[in-house]
Amino acid sequence: MTLSCNLYVDGNFEGIINSQKEVNIGKNGHIKGDVFTSRLVVQGIIEGNVNSARVEIKAGGRISGTLESSELVIEAKGVFEGNSVLKDANQKITTQKQQINKS
Repeated sequence: MTLSCNLYVDGNFEGIINSQKEVNIGKNGHIKGDVFTSRLVVQGIIEGNVNSARVEIKAGGRISGTLESSELVIEAKGVFEGNSVLKDANQKITTQKQQINKS
């Protein structure tokens, strides 16, 4: 699904979501697939890869997969399982594991 508008999912969806705007996964939302967007807010479940400038995992939200983002916010009782890749201001990609080892 390719969109140029905001999207709110509060049910089941299987496939790829590509939006130029915000994608919001509601409490009853369950995505099986990849999500590409400028801003992602997760209150439900995503099983797949995420590429977004900003990701917010709210209480009760869960992402399982690889997450590539410039900004990641995980609230209390939010869950992230997988690999996190940090995009810096110059769009160069460095993994958080590599950054930790350099310290």
